[in-house]
Amino acid sequence: QMTPRFIKKYCELDASGNRMLELVTDRLGFSARTYTRILKVARTIADLDGSDSIHEQHIAEAIQYRRFDRRT
Repeated sequence: QMTPRFIKKYCELDASGNRMLELVTDRLGFSARTYTRILKVARTIADLDGSDSIHEQHIAEAIQYRRFDRRT
């Protein structure tokens, strides 16, 4: 339920996380909506990990959940 303003404020990516999300978005053709959903899930994963910013491993885990969800 995050608004775009809150997403921009609270979903800060580190450099490697940003590169990974951009690369995967380009290669798999994710829409802006999917990009946002992955970012929100990655923020939750980072919170559970106790991290202030979203790192590459958080993005990777969020993408795995997205891919798993699409197969069912």
